[in-house]
Amino acid sequence: MKRIIILALVLISFAAQSSNGQKILRSMSNTAFKPGEKLKFRIHYGFVDAGEATLEVDQNFTNLGGRDCYHVIGTGQSVGAFDWFFEVRDRYESIIDKQALIPWMFIRRVNEGGYIINQNVSFNHFRDSASSEKKTIAIPEYTQDLISAFYYARNLDFATAKEGDIFPINGYLDDGIIPLNLKYIGKEDIKYKKGVFHCLKFHPVLQEGRVFRTKEDMTVWISDDKNRIPVRVESEILVGSIKMDLMDYENLNNEPAFVKK
Repeated sequence: MKRIIILALVLISFAAQSSNGQKILRSMSNTAFKPGEKLKFRIHYGFVDAGEATLEVDQNFTNLGGRDCYHVIGTGQSVGAFDWFFEVRDRYESIIDKQALIPWMFIRRVNEGGYIINQNVSFNHFRDSASSEKKTIAIPEYTQDLISAFYYARNLDFATAKEGDIFPINGYLDDGIIPLNLKYIGKEDIKYKKGVFHCLKFHPVLQEGRVFRTKEDMTVWISDDKNRIPVRVESEILVGSIKMDLMDYENLNNEPAFVKK
């Protein structure tokens, strides 16, 4: 029911803004992904095989107020022995505007060892605001949620990036605005289960003290091709380290930068 109410509010805001014609949203070209793309990952906590995750773009576009949108679903769950003592069942959904690559809805369902978060967020980019069950806040122009930020970043131009360059992204989390900036580190080849990927290497500049010890405790390698898919993520957190590796992919939009051995 809450999800239906949020969807109705989004549609109402579309209609209101369409009638008075106040703001025209940006137009971005998406060459990185397409409907039907699916990415599968394996997660390790230290030396333990801890979980698996998927990111999937629905085969069909969702239409909100006459605007076509991607529907992206991210899931994560614990596996094996790790599941016995710390069960994780997470699901994230983002409705992302096809033309502007910004979110209209963000659905968060987190269950991690009994810690539960259920949140529905609607974005009004005509008025630069975001609303959850708890509050409505002002947001910077083109603010992203945790899922849409990744799909937006995949379409950034890194062709002339130099070591140390920062690519700024404003993110929404827990009724507040956080930086989701990317710091370019360089290039590196990363071993994949079927061979080697040419990759671009980044440090997301994160919020320290909450989960991460410093702002650059995470490293991300993305494929150095037009797909920009994550091949590996490594992170030092307050209670150990986590590594996530790409296990498989389906329906990429472009040929991958994959070097077979």
